[in-house]
Amino acid sequence: MKKIISVFAIALFILTAAGSVNAQKIGHIRADDLVQFMPEAAKIDTLLQRFQTDSLNPQFGSIVQDYTYKDSLLNKTDTSKMPANVKNQIRQELQQLTYTIQNWQQTAQQIMGMKQQQLAAPMYKRITDAINAVAKEKGYTYVLQSEALIVAPPSDDLLPAVAAKLGVKLPNTGAKPTR
Repeated sequence: MKKIISVFAIALFILTAAGSVNAQKIGHIRADDLVQFMPEAAKIDTLLQRFQTDSLNPQFGSIVQDYTYKDSLLNKTDTSKMPANVKNQIRQELQQLTYTIQNWQQTAQQIMGMKQQQLAAPMYKRITDAINAVAKEKGYTYVLQSEALIVAPPSDDLLPAVAAKLGVKLPNTGAKPTR
């Protein structure tokens, strides 16, 4: 009799566990779709343009100016009176400046990427907090990034609910968003 009760209890537990797995709500969101409608996004773009104009462009100009000056020291002045160690030092500096100038675009992109992450971090935190709040309010067990889904069970798009939570107005396109 104890074996029958034990088997019945285990079967009941397995059925209950399987039922609770099926009852889980799954949602998805493409957070980057929301970012473009956030009021902060335009401000971040403006700040990035200003950063490039005020910081990166003058820095590049300074590097080119330094290169031009040092190049003129070696090529346009009488270097016969210049000590050999000074000439070598200037040549080494010119090589380094040449490398910096040649790789400036890549360096500037890295700097801009870091600056963009720094400026956008508070906005992404707000989005993440809103996603968590919507998931909790609506009882979602899992919320997945839409762009990472290849095959997934049916899920709800949380973009409209998260946008409403953030007070962001989405355009009314009439088309259903794809996952």
